[in-house]
Amino acid sequence: MKKSLVAVGVVAALGVVWTAGAWFTGKQMEARFADMIAETNAQLNSTAPEAALALSYQNYQRGLFSSHLQLVIQPAAGKESPWLKPGQQVVFDESVDHGPFPFAQLKSFNLLPAMASVSSTLVNNEVSKPLFDAAKGKSPFSAETRVGYSVATDSRITLEPLNYEAEGEKLAFSGGTLRMQADREGKELALSGDIKSGDFDTLNEYNQRVQMSFSNLKTDGSSEMTDFSERIGSQKLSLDKLTIAIEGQQMAVIDGMNLDAASTLSSDRKAINTRLDYTLNSLKLQSQDMGSGKLSLKIDKIDGEAWHQFNQQYQAQMNALAAQPELLQDPQVYQQQMTAAFFGSMPILLKGGPTITVAPLSWKNAKGESTLNIALQLNDPSGATGVPQTMGEEIDRSVKSLDSKLTIPAAMATQLMTQVAQLEGRDSKSAASMAAMTVERFAAMGQQFGLTTREKDNIVSSLQYGAGKITLNGKTMTPEEAMIMFMMARQGQSTLPAQ
Repeated sequence: MKKSLVAVGVVAALGVVWTAGAWFTGKQMEARFADMIAETNAQLNSTAPEAALALSYQNYQRGLFSSHLQLVIQPAAGKESPWLKPGQQVVFDESVDHGPFPFAQLKSFNLLPAMASVSSTLVNNEVSKPLFDAAKGKSPFSAETRVGYSVATDSRITLEPLNYEAEGEKLAFSGGTLRMQADREGKELALSGDIKSGDFDTLNEYNQRVQMSFSNLKTDGSSEMTDFSERIGSQKLSLDKLTIAIEGQQMAVIDGMNLDAASTLSSDRKAINTRLDYTLNSLKLQSQDMGSGKLSLKIDKIDGEAWHQFNQQYQAQMNALAAQPELLQDPQVYQQQMTAAFFGSMPILLKGGPTITVAPLSWKNAKGESTLNIALQLNDPSGATGVPQTMGEEIDRSVKSLDSKLTIPAAMATQLMTQVAQLEGRDSKSAASMAAMTVERFAAMGQQFGLTTREKDNIVSSLQYGAGKITLNGKTMTPEEAMIMFMMARQGQSTLPAQ
């Protein structure tokens, strides 16, 4: 009997603790909502002001063991959003199980204490109805989020299969899963997920039916905020296959696309080192195997404060452009303004003398592999004094050294040009003849003007620069002399008869 009474007492005590803990954590969550909403809106306003969206919450109901509320995304007050019309809303239902042992987590046998577990679903309204129709009446996605006592979150998101057909458009989407993790301030983030397949069928501007499909899209990445308020981290992205067809005729097939990128801090935590590796296992155009490619790129010693200043300046210019509706009406002018803003801010990034290495950029087909290797070391022009008197002195302000080499196997180039000619409608015999003539003409002209050399069956060009001198294929000259050579080569090319 005593043992039973002790057991009952323990259970009762645990019940009191759980109830008190659930009430306390519920209060904690409620107190954090206003801060979370304010932080999210501040980020939206700084990173995507052109969206003109704002987040709020409504219908908050707090219970002892659980609470309920709705998150609302709508146009920001006094602004016109390109995403939502005035009065339109995207609404999410949020069911919150309070800690220390949220019921939703116990159901999945997660026994670790947590502040809360949040179940999120999209509300069916005017804006979201097409997605619900495509998901056969179900919420197109749902999320289960674990909120720790540090207010770190771990979300598992389920994307439902979608099937949609209307007004000449079709969509078939397999669904997928995502996992997103974040710390309290959002300084450390991680996102991974996979989608099995997707098929899209629509009409282009020429009223042609375009079909696009992909399979096995995967992503895995993480990032953290640096002391200079910029993100670094790693990102992997892979895609097994992408197919594009027009009117049922296969136009392009991409097999095995992989991206692996990472950015890290230097030992003194003041500079960013970045690498990017990209591979494409196979590209087919109209059933012709065009080959495979890869790119290995490194950018080191980007000054962190300069990178932050560049981003701030560029974002301010983008915000200014977005505030001019007349520019948005002309995509070409808008693109020109964006390009000018980007390159106008570029000199900021030269602080610290960054280095750029390409080793290699290559394309390979059945006849060989063309490669380009570049090693470029830059100078900070802000440290230069005096007025440059020569082109070399002007270049030296920004470029410390350059070493590059291009190698093109003649047989590989001929094969590629033959395939391009066939894609343009030539028969195989005339395409091969024209390709051979084009490659030989290119090689001969390059040798004539000193731009390339011939090493066995390869067309080769090497270029170095340093201390105001250019060395092209072993011949040293001033930048002015090199400019004259390039102009003569261009003029000579323009006077050659067309094939």
